[in-house]
Amino acid sequence: MKNTEKKTTHLKFFGIPKILPFVKPYSVMMFLMVFLSLLGSIIDLVFPKFQEYAINNYIAYGKLDGLGVFTLVYFVLLIFKIIVDTIGAYNGTKIEMYVGRDLKQTAFDHLQTLSFSYFNRNSVGYIHSRVSSDTNRIGTLFSWYILDCIWNGTYFIGALIIMFRTNAKLSLIVLAIIPVVVATVILMQKKLTTTSRNIREVNSRITGNFNEGITGAKTIKTLVAEDKMYSEFAEKTGEIKGLSVMESRYRGILWTTLNVASYVALALVLKVGGDFTSEQIMEVGTLSLFMTYSMGLMTPIRWIINSLAQLINIQVNIERFTGLLETESDVSDSPEVVEKYGDMFNPKRENWEELKGDIEFCDVDFMYPDGDEYILKNFNLKIPHGTNVAIVGETGAGKSTLVNLVCRFFEPTAGRLLIDGRDARERSQLWLHSNIGYVLQTPHLFSGTIRENLKYGSPNATDEEIMKALKIVSAEGIVERSENGLETEVGEGGDLLSTGEKQLISFARAILCDPKILVLDEATSSIDTFTEQLIQSAIGQVIKGRTSFVIAHRLSTVRNADIILVVRDGKIIERGTHRELMREHGYYHSLYTQQYQAEAIAGVFRDTSK
Repeated sequence: MKNTEKKTTHLKFFGIPKILPFVKPYSVMMFLMVFLSLLGSIIDLVFPKFQEYAINNYIAYGKLDGLGVFTLVYFVLLIFKIIVDTIGAYNGTKIEMYVGRDLKQTAFDHLQTLSFSYFNRNSVGYIHSRVSSDTNRIGTLFSWYILDCIWNGTYFIGALIIMFRTNAKLSLIVLAIIPVVVATVILMQKKLTTTSRNIREVNSRITGNFNEGITGAKTIKTLVAEDKMYSEFAEKTGEIKGLSVMESRYRGILWTTLNVASYVALALVLKVGGDFTSEQIMEVGTLSLFMTYSMGLMTPIRWIINSLAQLINIQVNIERFTGLLETESDVSDSPEVVEKYGDMFNPKRENWEELKGDIEFCDVDFMYPDGDEYILKNFNLKIPHGTNVAIVGETGAGKSTLVNLVCRFFEPTAGRLLIDGRDARERSQLWLHSNIGYVLQTPHLFSGTIRENLKYGSPNATDEEIMKALKIVSAEGIVERSENGLETEVGEGGDLLSTGEKQLISFARAILCDPKILVLDEATSSIDTFTEQLIQSAIGQVIKGRTSFVIAHRLSTVRNADIILVVRDGKIIERGTHRELMREHGYYHSLYTQQYQAEAIAGVFRDTSK
């Protein structure tokens, strides 16, 4: 899955105003941080003046009178500086953490509103990088970057002012070194920017590979694919190592240039300043002052060099983060619907009507957002309340398309989908989803206990209601066999349970909310034959009075459906009851006959092996 990013090679600040609302709540802390950083840099500017005064008035003359008071004032100022830096750093840390937290929360909340197509287009590693890495770097921009910017800017300007007021000629000699540094920056900046971007892109691929290595650990072991995974991961880490070494080389050239420049500046100050002191034009303490400032100026210059590349990178982070927030869902509620029914985070349940379960497709056309061919064209189908609809076809035929439209995971490209006689878009997604029970072919449980997982279906369910739902799907044995009962931990993704147990709990979770529409997506594909028979019996009871959709590969399980839709190559090619479809001798008849013969042969082999 490929993800593309904007190529930014120069400084822009178009995205920063979009981030300011996240910083505004912490404006008081921001002001205090800026003020303390400014105060700290002024104190740092004063320290060399103490040094100058001590040399010119005490050390040069070998006097000690008054030195004690001077030392006391110096240490008081030093302690004050420590306090100022500590409080400033504390506020910087708080801003970084708070802004980063708010950015992450906003990004995560927005991801909940996006449709399936967004997650189909973007890998887990890419999305994880937007929510984690980008938000961290943006938080750093509004904390440590601003703090350093104030300190370095104030120190650089303040040191130059003091130096020029003290001796303009010596100051110009120090400044003569700066063009060499600037030329080096211009030469290296593009190389650093390109290399840094490549490192980020490779790192995103490493994150995705790492996620796959963990989530697919069982598959990797069963396929004995450890060596292949190792090779792929080693290739990516080797690539990022090479890029990192290259980046370090470029930075090394910059730092070496800076160090050489600072020592050249120091040598020139010593030479010219030494001549001035010997001619009694300048005092020794003042020469010491210049030496300190000439070396100190290299720190702000070093920061400027580093910050240029950082600003470019952070601009990319801001663009990617704001790009995520500006990504609109393919399925969204209109402002009028949100005003009446609320959104998924602030629902207005008091305005929700009771869902009955009548569904109607009216001249529906549908094409997937990233597709180029219509799956449905002028499709019409009326499904009265309580109808059991079976959707069948070969693996990969596109059986889930119809259900995705009913659940509003996707919107029709044209036409209307009516729920209880009204366009589904006239009521909120959350209203509809709250009335749907969905059992996936590949069940997913959240980290926590069995009780906690079941309560995702109905947060206010009692233990009695939970056990009733478990009994309906023949899953009460999972709880009874466990020492901790409903408090049994299921592990990450439910890995502490078998696939069949996860499916049963997922089934119980779906019916616990008493859904008006029930969707079973190959719900019995992961359980043994005996348990499947129990569940098939339970399904007959559960679907009574509910509109239900059963997506099935095994046709023998849907013979009693009120209507069967046959899907092939993503299109519905036949519809009718089991008897009607068998009489037509079409594609369904062919599929059913083949499966019946295969199951009969398998049964003979099972009998002879006993």
